[in-house]
Amino acid sequence: MKKRSAILAFLLVFFGGLFLFGQEVIEEIVAVVNDDIITLSQFKAEHEDFYRALSAQYKGEEFGKVYAAMKENLLDKMITDLLLLQEAEKMEGINPDEQLRLWLENLKKENNINSDAELIRALQQQGIDFEEWKKRMRENMMREAVIYSEVRGNIVVDDSEIVNYYKLHPEEFTELPEYKLRAIYLSAEGGNEEDLEAKKREISEKISSGEDMGSLAGEYSEGPEKDNQGELGSFKKGELEKDLEQAVEKLNVGEMTPWLKVQAGWFLLKLEERKESRLKSFEEARKEIEEKFFNEKSQKKLEAFLKELKEKSHIKILIPNPLDHI
Repeated sequence: MKKRSAILAFLLVFFGGLFLFGQEVIEEIVAVVNDDIITLSQFKAEHEDFYRALSAQYKGEEFGKVYAAMKENLLDKMITDLLLLQEAEKMEGINPDEQLRLWLENLKKENNINSDAELIRALQQQGIDFEEWKKRMRENMMREAVIYSEVRGNIVVDDSEIVNYYKLHPEEFTELPEYKLRAIYLSAEGGNEEDLEAKKREISEKISSGEDMGSLAGEYSEGPEKDNQGELGSFKKGELEKDLEQAVEKLNVGEMTPWLKVQAGWFLLKLEERKESRLKSFEEARKEIEEKFFNEKSQKKLEAFLKELKEKSHIKILIPNPLDHI
């Protein structure tokens, strides 16, 4: 049930802005794109969709920066989407109905939904019209089919490119040392310094006498690791505070640091496992390099394709700043 709610919430975030019931339709024309138009009501709905998607990913000041950077390109994105849809309608063999059917069946299976009627009710509870939502999904698949046909389906990455890149950029495929740690943390805030020193000595003496550090962490530690018997997890080189990392680097597996002072307290760390730095083999790195080249070539070719598509199309923008009308 939690998974179902999460996926339906995702659908609301990314598509709800277009399909909320009871929208007022304002048919002012923002742009003409060949034989189609983009209306102000469509732009407002797309903006709401876009705003919801960003607000689900970013918060506070970060949201403001990302929104400011991306909102000016919203109309251009709508024009591009419409051009791709127009191309899909002209191309033979693009019919995503079966792909959409299989996608819907998989969606229902993942969410334990037994029928279309149940899916429709679930979407309606989120304010989403099923038919409009399905139409949007179908159009997205049509656009993706155009991009695959005109761009991605023709990309070739030569083996020589992959081999040369691996040889010239070993730093990108070198795994950093990794440390698996257990810890006892004592807070220095609001307590008596003498009591704190006494507790540190007591723990150290118990460890020296052979008591298990995990058990002692569960008893004494004052951080979140207390509930896991001191397990801190694994850290790659550069992820720990500098002083802690320098102390851990000197340890052999099974050894412990002395008590280490941090801003708000003291740590006692035990190195439970160490993975040394190593260069990935070519076979391990091959897929990563291939994807890198494929994505770079795809992006370059996509930009050229979209530029050519816009140049040969009739595009007239009637409201240059539709954001001013929201």
